[in-house]
Amino acid sequence: MDECPRCGGPINELSLGDVSTVMCSRCGFADIPVEHQPTSEEVESWRDALNRFYEQSADR
Repeated sequence: MDECPRCGGPINELSLGDVSTVMCSRCGFADIPVEHQPTSEEVESWRDALNRFYEQSADR
């Protein structure tokens, strides 16, 4: 990958030990591999998620 897929800018490779990734200094795109696994079978509604967020924010 020589060009950023988002803005077409130059891609830089960053590494730390055995781990490396690429990023664009122009737009901030970072090609970081992640693995998303649900923590439960129950799906939380947007309303419930936002209410939980607001409740936790108010406690701070």
